This record gives sequence, C-alpha cells and structure tokens, in this order.
Amino acid sequence: MVGRRSLREWLGRGAPSPRGAAPAEPLPPTVRIGLNESVRTYWLARADQHTEDWYAGVRIAKFPEDLRVYEHLLWQSKPNAVIELGASFGGSALWFRDRLRTLAAYRRVASPRVISVDLDVELALASIRSVDADFEDTITLIAGDVLDPSLPELVAAHLPPDARCFVVDDSAHTYETTSAALHGFSRFVPVGGFFVVEDGCVDVEAMRRSPDWPRGVLPALHDWLALEAGLRFAVRRDLELYGLSCHPEGFLQRIT
Repeated sequence: MVGRRSLREWLGRGAPSPRGAAPAEPLPPTVRIGLNESVRTYWLARADQHTEDWYAGVRIAKFPEDLRVYEHLLWQSKPNAVIELGASFGGSALWFRDRLRTLAAYRRVASPRVISVDLDVELALASIRSVDADFEDTITLIAGDVLDPSLPELVAAHLPPDARCFVVDDSAHTYETTSAALHGFSRFVPVGGFFVVEDGCVDVEAMRRSPDWPRGVLPALHDWLALEAGLRFAVRRDLELYGLSCHPEGFLQRIT
C-alpha cells in the first residue's frame, strides 16, 4: 500500500519512480506561490518555469494558457497549416502538428502541415526525431532567417496548394524581427484566420523578467498596424482569455 509520504515523493520533481515502474517522463518544476503574493510575483515565477516545460518528451516554452487559446482559435478558424517562426526545441512544432491532427480527426481539415523555421534547426530536428521518426510526413523544419526577404517564398514552396495558414511569430522578439515577420508572412493568413505575435510582454515594464530581455515587439506591431496590410487585421485583446498571457496585443485576426 502506498503511504502518503511516498506518494508525495513520487509526485515531486526528480523523485524516484514507484517500484517496478519505468522512469518518469520529465515534468516542469513546480510553481509555488502564496495566495497573498502579487500577480507580478506569480508572473515572474511562471516566466522562470515556462522554459522548462515539456510536450511529448520535448521542451516547449509556451504558457499553458496561451496554448489553450491556440486550441480555441485553431478549432474556429480551421487552418490546415501552421507557420511557426522560431522552432527552438521543437516541442511547439509537435504540439501544433498534433492539434491539426485532432482537427483532421474531427473532419474539420485535411492534410495537416506544420512549417517551423529557425536559424538553426538541428536541436529541434534531433528532439522531434527522438519521439517521432516519421515526423517529416507532417512537419517541415527550415533553417532560415526571418530577416531574409526570400524566406516567405521558401516557406510557401512547402505549403499544400489549398493552405489555410495560422501564423505564429516566436522569433527574436526585436523590432526588426517582428516587423519582418509581419511584413513577410501576414499574407498567408486567410480572412477570418489568425496571426499571433508572441511575447509582447518584453515591452511591458511590469512583465519584464530581466534587463537583458529584448525589446521592440509592440512598437513594431503598432507601426505595422498603421500600414495598409495592417489595416486588414484587428487586435483581439478579448482573446487573452485566461488573464495571463505572454502575448499582450498579439492575437491578430484578419478581417478583410
């Protein structure tokens, strides 16, 4: 019989597995905060933790609240392709691919495809392959620079002919990269679809975790929204559904 103390040990970070069980899959560290502490204290603890989260055994640096919003938007807008600018560890490419597979299982889309881009995709390639040897049937990893004006056409060459795209900019979170992502990839979003500019939190002083965080996401977004291409999109602050998001002002829906 399992005692209470042993159960708590098994559930703790780095605790041994129960006798006879396989080693536990990695879990993120626990966020511990008192109910009388500030929202900012909670935010900073979550910001520290989220880069150590996992999906399907692969690192994924996204807040669960934002992923839940993505699930709603994917279901509503029915994209069959996700363009992700910033592959990082590869966990989010897997996550997006599996969400599209779910849409396909419900017959809302067909032929799901994820295109994930980064300056160096070797880490993502190795991580994804370690859990899914056949990932290339549904996920394409491209080594490229969002500042390269030829990148959008390179990505387009890997999209299905009937692509309805959901675009996520998770690049370097500077003015230059955010601007390049919006200028280069907003055209892939159909009317009713979504472009998410991630991590505008870097420009909100109360949300900045450290002085070495980059800046420029929100200024680039504001400047682009004033242009003809930007006027085709609406900022959906109402989609920050769960009260805590890394992407303030970042949920953009194409309206024309």
